[in-house]
Amino acid sequence: MDLFEYQGKQYFARHGIAISPGAVADTVAAAVSAADQVGYPVVVKAQVQVGGRGKAGGIKLAHTADEVRFHAGNILGMDIKGHVVRRLWIEKASDIKKEYYASFTLDRSARQHLGMLSAQGGVDIEEVAATNPAAIALLHVDPHTGLSEAAVRDWVARAALDAEAVEGAVDILQKLYACYVNGDASLAEINPLILTPAHEVRALDAKVSLDEAALFRHPEWAEFTGLESLDEREREAAEKDLQYVGLAGSVGIIANGAGLAMSTVDIVTQVGGAPANFLDIGGGANADRMVDALTVINDDPAVKAIFINIFGGITRCDEVARGIVEAGRRVTLRAPLVVRLDGTNAVEGRAILTANESDRLLMKPDMLTAAQTAVALAARG
Repeated sequence: MDLFEYQGKQYFARHGIAISPGAVADTVAAAVSAADQVGYPVVVKAQVQVGGRGKAGGIKLAHTADEVRFHAGNILGMDIKGHVVRRLWIEKASDIKKEYYASFTLDRSARQHLGMLSAQGGVDIEEVAATNPAAIALLHVDPHTGLSEAAVRDWVARAALDAEAVEGAVDILQKLYACYVNGDASLAEINPLILTPAHEVRALDAKVSLDEAALFRHPEWAEFTGLESLDEREREAAEKDLQYVGLAGSVGIIANGAGLAMSTVDIVTQVGGAPANFLDIGGGANADRMVDALTVINDDPAVKAIFINIFGGITRCDEVARGIVEAGRRVTLRAPLVVRLDGTNAVEGRAILTANESDRLLMKPDMLTAAQTAVALAARG
C-alpha cells in the first residue's frame, strides 16, 4: 500500500520525525484556507503516487492567497503521468541549506534491512546510483539485533553529511528505522532530508509503502484508503479481493500465483501479443473466484481473448476446470477463453474441459501453444 506524500508525513510525525507544517486541501477554497492557517509563503503540492511532480508543474511556491488560488486551480485536476490530482498538500515553505537522501527498505538477497544515505538529495536516487554510486552509503541491519546509535553515527560519517547536520540526522535516521520496522513499512524514504540555515534537520518529502500482509495489525490503515490511483478495472478487482494490475493490451490473463502470472505476461509478450492485465487468483480457483476474475476482465472492452494459465499444486485442476465451466455459464463472455492446465489432477481437468470445448472455450496442452492461440485470437478481434 503506497501512501501519498501527506499521509507519509503524517506517518513520520507519529514516530517523532520532524516535518514542515502543512494541511490537506481538496478544493481551491480549502487550499487558500490551509495556506492562511499554515502561514506564507507556502508550497502547493500535488498529491499523486508518481514521481516527476515538479517537472510536470505540480509543485508551486506561493507568497499570497491569490497565488495559492491560481496554482491550486491549475494543479487540481491536472494529469501527471496518468494520475489525476484530486488532493493538495499545502506546506509551509522551508529555507534549505543542504539536501540529503535517506531510506530504509528490505534487501531480500541479504535477508536484512537496507539503509541508503547520501549527501546528494533532491534528485532520483537511481540517477545518483548510476552516475556516482560511491555517493550512496549503504547500511545493512540485521533485524534480530536492530540498529544502534553507533552504527548510525558511522553511517552518517561514511555518507559525509555536513558537520552541523550530524546530530539531527542521527536522531531522524533512528526514528526513520523505527517507523520502517515498527510501522510495518516495506519502504520509508525521505528525499530530500533537509538541513536548514538554523541547523535543523527534517523531512521535506515522504515516500512510504506499507506491507499489506500486516494489515491485520493496523486497523488505523483504513484512513489511507479511498484516494488510490486505481483505474476502474483495478478498483473493481480490489473490491473482489483479486490481485490485479491493469495493462494496455488485448490479451486478458488469469493465473494462479504471482510468479506464474508474471511468466504468463512475459510469454504473451514474447509471442507478439500485448497483455491486458496481470491477474493472480491465488490458490482458490472455484466457480465464484473464477466468475469474479472473468467479470473483471470481461468488463475491459480492450480484451479480445482471455488466457487462463493454471498449474495445480495444492489447487486441483479438476476443481479449476469445473469452476471455468460454471463461470462460463454465469458470465456472458465477449472474448474466447484459452485454457492451459497442468499439475495435480490435470488429466481429470482436461477431460472436463474437453467435454465442454467450443469456439469460445479452447484447451491447449502447454503454455507456449496456449499463449500463441490467445494472441492469434486477440489479433482477429
